[in-house]
Amino acid sequence: MAAAAEGLESREAAAASKDAPRPAVESVDAGPGAPPFLAGNRLNLDLYPEGCHQLLHLCAQHHQQLLQVEFLRLSTHEDPQLLEATLAQVPGNLPHLRSLVLKGGQNRGALGACLQGTLTTLPTGLSALAHLVHLDLSFNKLETLPACVPQLCSLDTLLLSHNRLSVLPETLGALHVLTFLTVTHNCLQKLPPALGALSALQQLDLSENLLDTLPPEIGGLSNLTELNLASNRLQSLPVSLVGLRSLRLLVLHSNFLTSVPAGLAHLPLLTRLDLRDNQLRHLPPELLDAPFVRLQGNPLGEASPDSLSPPGTPQVLEMPKLFLTSDLDSFPVTPQGCSVTLACGVRLRFPAGATTTPITVHYRLWLPEPALVSLGPHDSLLSGVLELWPHGVAFQQDVSLWLLFVPPRARRCHEVVVRTRRDNSWSDLETHLEEEAPKRLWARCQVPHFSWFLVVLRPVSNACLVPPEGTLLCSSGHPGVKVTFPPGATEEPRHVSMQVVHMAGRELRALLGEPEAAVSPLLCLSQSGPPSFLQPVTVQLPLPPGVTGFSLDHSRLHLLYWAPPAATWDDITAQVVLELTHLYARFQVTHFSWYWLWYTTKTCVGGLARKAWERLRLHQVNLIALQRRRDPEQVLLQCLPRNKVDATLRRLLERYRGPEPSDTVEMFEGEKFFAAFERGIDVDADRPDCVEGRVCFVFYSHLKNVKEVYITTALDREAQAVRGQVSFYRGSVPVEVPQEAEAARQRKGADALWMATLPIKLPRLQGLKGHGKGARLSLAPLNLGDAETGFLTQSNLLSVAGRLGPDWPAVALHLGMPYRELQRIRHEFRDDLDGQIRHMLFSWAERQAGQPGAVELLLQALEQSDRQDVAEEVRAILELGRHKYQDSIRRTGLAAEDSALPGTSASQSTEPAQA
Repeated sequence: MAAAAEGLESREAAAASKDAPRPAVESVDAGPGAPPFLAGNRLNLDLYPEGCHQLLHLCAQHHQQLLQVEFLRLSTHEDPQLLEATLAQVPGNLPHLRSLVLKGGQNRGALGACLQGTLTTLPTGLSALAHLVHLDLSFNKLETLPACVPQLCSLDTLLLSHNRLSVLPETLGALHVLTFLTVTHNCLQKLPPALGALSALQQLDLSENLLDTLPPEIGGLSNLTELNLASNRLQSLPVSLVGLRSLRLLVLHSNFLTSVPAGLAHLPLLTRLDLRDNQLRHLPPELLDAPFVRLQGNPLGEASPDSLSPPGTPQVLEMPKLFLTSDLDSFPVTPQGCSVTLACGVRLRFPAGATTTPITVHYRLWLPEPALVSLGPHDSLLSGVLELWPHGVAFQQDVSLWLLFVPPRARRCHEVVVRTRRDNSWSDLETHLEEEAPKRLWARCQVPHFSWFLVVLRPVSNACLVPPEGTLLCSSGHPGVKVTFPPGATEEPRHVSMQVVHMAGRELRALLGEPEAAVSPLLCLSQSGPPSFLQPVTVQLPLPPGVTGFSLDHSRLHLLYWAPPAATWDDITAQVVLELTHLYARFQVTHFSWYWLWYTTKTCVGGLARKAWERLRLHQVNLIALQRRRDPEQVLLQCLPRNKVDATLRRLLERYRGPEPSDTVEMFEGEKFFAAFERGIDVDADRPDCVEGRVCFVFYSHLKNVKEVYITTALDREAQAVRGQVSFYRGSVPVEVPQEAEAARQRKGADALWMATLPIKLPRLQGLKGHGKGARLSLAPLNLGDAETGFLTQSNLLSVAGRLGPDWPAVALHLGMPYRELQRIRHEFRDDLDGQIRHMLFSWAERQAGQPGAVELLLQALEQSDRQDVAEEVRAILELGRHKYQDSIRRTGLAAEDSALPGTSASQSTEPAQA
């Protein structure tokens, strides 16, 4: 909803700035006596209560600055008669108006849904607004289009979303300069043929209506570039659509379409045709093969119900579709099948007959950590971990699964796959990639069972089934890599696979300091069944670049072998017979592992190979620590790949400031590290990812390795600023956390765990006092709850604020805050969504400090606002705090080891608490 609102506001500005005739009036700034809502040529009354009274008062005074107004925004949450009387004054008092926004939606219901305004019609006198180019009537109760609208001959943009329109008038065709029309979320059942007369129209959105047919005249929209007809009841399309030669985007998903015109594939500018979730069983080959067509959720290739049912039998056209909100973690599946979209963006499609009995499917999206993620030495993680259960459920037909993932950087001979776990082992599923939008990719696979799923970038894998008669396996990425299985190599068929990894020559030469050093591609061979073959298997590897079989020095050629979990590579050149051709080396083996050809003058090649192999797996990163400009106690910690540092800092430095990034360090995919605040600074909360004041991380190169924490200090900040630091160390937080002096000594070792130290400065308290827009609401410790039931500290509330996003007004209303205060916060922090959220939450928390039941009230408000995910996070924080409190009272002897804990019944306790 927030994104849509931003889009409409930008549309308003764009439409009103077009080169339409302007009145000969210059815009002037508001004078000292002008009201605050009248600024220059803009009159914004939608943020103020009783906006109609304000406008009537200005009109009664004949305020001269009204003649300058070109933009008017007025809320329609007013008395209908008062609203009509106010709008009747607009043409005579604002003759040069170019943009008129009469929107509802500012108020929300008990469940947080936007409420429609009271507007049901417009005064006929508004047709006198000859300069009006932008009209927004969204979120109202219009059942018919007001008669004055088609008479606005200069209208360029018309927004009618979220009303009750069932039909559009024929007179709409009189708007000859209209370029943008949206009528989404209405009750339209048919369209007027006059719609085709809107020859200037470029964008038309009719989604979320009840349309079952389209008039053929729609093909006359010669300048149309975007057409959205999603979520209607269309069963067919007029052939005239193929005449929309300017069309770039055509969205038709979630209809009842059984066919589409074949000519759509030949539209010259079309870049996206969305046909998902229809009833298409057959498509022309031109559309089936087109890369811009989206077809998920269609029964392509299935038998038509018409051929299976006698005439007159009702036809079931639509598979049930479920869209889960964030407070739901399960959904039902029946033998009829269904299409499901989870709150986290994951999509599933259960075909009819996938299950013979109804089942309830549960899901959870886990944050990635080594215990839940299985990665090979050269793999990269591209998504979180999705768990679906009950585990191991077998389906009669494969279930389709779509996982959203981070688009990877282009890497030679790599591929994206979905990885799943079954019977304590991980395997990769056949995966197809689908692009929904730029930088928005889906990994689609067929799921044979339910378990854990994640998206991985891996080196290209080639596999085959080796029969007793023998076979040949070749690499698709490196044609010179081959494995030949002779007859009799195995008694029973077994699966084998190969992966090939390339190493750049410049990296090797930089590592060895040897200009002529070279290596072949790195080959990994794996198999199922017995560890050895009955007959030797022939492996072919290309010779290192720049080396030929007729000119090489045999003493410099080394064949290296590595068998996990060994730590070193072994030189097996003397143990095999190397057959050399002009370009290739062949050798025979009886069991599979890793093989690598080296050409170098070095002697101890095994140790060098280990270092080179590690270099292949390392990522160069920088560490940053930034403090929010308006709130220095809030610190952002992030680990970034070196190529993303500059772009990330440009985006963050508007709201944060801090030292330069650290020097470049190298990290492995999935490597653990932690941040420790030092020199008098500590983390100001107990967090699930915080151990002894150290913030834990796991590095994944394609995911966001970022956390925001609240810090505090025990030092006196009234006298002077506190100059502390944050240091980053490799590994998990040790059981005995070293003191700063000891940690400093450890930094000097060859295998030091220390990676970087960045300065952190907390300014003097005098610099933070005040009540301006950027000031902290409170400098005193702010804790909700108590020790036994659990505290929510400033840092915890900051974490909650960071998760709310545009849902914060619904949470505020459920917390009991008056709507007028919400409007004031919106106005004071208008261009700063983060500021709105933090101000709302912290001002409420200050009023609740020390009051019983505040935490429970916050939990209820989150749940009532459909933010169960944030409520669960708050409960996890409270549970962590309760456990620490219980441990502390045991350590201090305030409770016996087996005494009753807070929350347990008296019957569960065997001894009374001891003082």
